[in-house]
Amino acid sequence: MPASPDPTVAACGSLATALRAQAEGCLDTVPVTASISDPLRFASVASVLPHRAPLQISPWSHEQQWSIRGEESFQGVPLIDGRTDDLAQIAKAARAWHDGAALKDIRQVAPFVHLTGRFEVPDNDPARLTESEWQGMLQQAADLETAWQATYQNLIEAAHAESALRALYPFTSQWVLRFSTTTRPDLTIVGPSLTANDDTYGVGRGFITQDLGVFATAQEAVAVAVRRLPSGLGPVTLGTHS
Repeated sequence: MPASPDPTVAACGSLATALRAQAEGCLDTVPVTASISDPLRFASVASVLPHRAPLQISPWSHEQQWSIRGEESFQGVPLIDGRTDDLAQIAKAARAWHDGAALKDIRQVAPFVHLTGRFEVPDNDPARLTESEWQGMLQQAADLETAWQATYQNLIEAAHAESALRALYPFTSQWVLRFSTTTRPDLTIVGPSLTANDDTYGVGRGFITQDLGVFATAQEAVAVAVRRLPSGLGPVTLGTHS
């Protein structure tokens, strides 16, 4: 987080006020809420769609830019994110989010917006939420900028290609691929974990273990994981709020 507030924002008294000032009128009828605890750095814009949480606007920690995060309200996972130093662009994205514009249309009006790959599931159908999470995971793997990006992408794609794993809800913890029989927010872990190493793939019974073997290809690792799944797994169900 920047050490000191943006001077333009500080002059306006809050990020919410500065955002309106840069919006050229597009936020005049839109509720923009300043953070109570830190109004110079944080603001949010609600949506008319109940399955969208308020768009969160905050400083990006690495340089003087602003970031957005637009989540779906049931699981709290992002549908869009992005960063820019242009508050006018932030305002355009916020207006589109508020108005219920399609995700691709938000990116069209504000090109800095990044689509996470997830799609909206207004009725919280667990099968569709599972499919959306897989799409988000595939997009994340393709977007990575790390030395092991290709290996990780191979793992995610191989797991998604296997119907028995694709039917489960995927998630990662410290880049270890795991599976659940319920959606977020209350996951029910099932089966082994899968790990992408520099040039090999591990399968383990626990978290960050590879005690079931290390393999040369993602397909080999995935096949072992499938064989280790318990029998009689039913369709994914909704994870409930505690």
